Amino acid sequence: MDLVQCAPDRPAALHGARKLDPAFDRPRRQQEGLSGVVVPRERGESLGPLFDAFPALLERRATDQERAQFERYADLLLLWNRTHNLTGLRTTASIGKGLFLDSLLFRSMLPRGPGLRMVDIGAGAGIPGIPLRIVDPSIVLTLVESKRKPVSFLLSLVRELDLGDVGVCHGRAEDVVAQYPDLVGKFDIALSRAVGNLPRLLPAAMRYLRTGGVFIASGPPSGGKPPSPGMQWRRVNYKTLGISRLFTFAEKPS
Repeated sequence: MDLVQCAPDRPAALHGARKLDPAFDRPRRQQEGLSGVVVPRERGESLGPLFDAFPALLERRATDQERAQFERYADLLLLWNRTHNLTGLRTTASIGKGLFLDSLLFRSMLPRGPGLRMVDIGAGAGIPGIPLRIVDPSIVLTLVESKRKPVSFLLSLVRELDLGDVGVCHGRAEDVVAQYPDLVGKFDIALSRAVGNLPRLLPAAMRYLRTGGVFIASGPPSGGKPPSPGMQWRRVNYKTLGISRLFTFAEKPS
């Protein structure tokens, strides 16, 4: 099993895996989009619609720092997509709507309060975990991803956005939590956008959660039926945005 090393809990926030494997963290200027690289955009391409949705999603406007981080995030995705197929979305506007805005829809499902410990399972290009962390810096985030290329991107992204306390683990969810027992029962929230194999994913996700922690996935399970009696569907409606989204929700029992 090939993993990016996950270190012990950091003192201020209970958990934050560190990136210690040099095989994933060596400089790759042309691929990783280091500071100063500008990605050309088509005229009219912007994240304006995403920022316009902030009052409906977050009950406030986007800060200058959030705007800069999301813009840089989109630039890096476009740059990496020239050589790696991280997402099928090829424009800034489509990334803003299809990835960033979609990620922020999870926020209404999260418990209120600072310092949530969150694990994003099957993080891919950092969705939904990184956008949620951008709008709430108090979140203690760990990303778990099984594929090497997305892990390399995530390490670059964390560095470029100055999110040094975000952890990245390379491996399947069940393997990572088995390899690092300090991750067992550490998290308040487990997130995933990949619900195609929910019956296999759910037991692994539950191992990351503390008692009373919740697992949240976008969309209903494949087949249209919750895989266990403890699961339910919850719908989120944003009438002003014309958006309605269904989430699969499960709480870890005592």
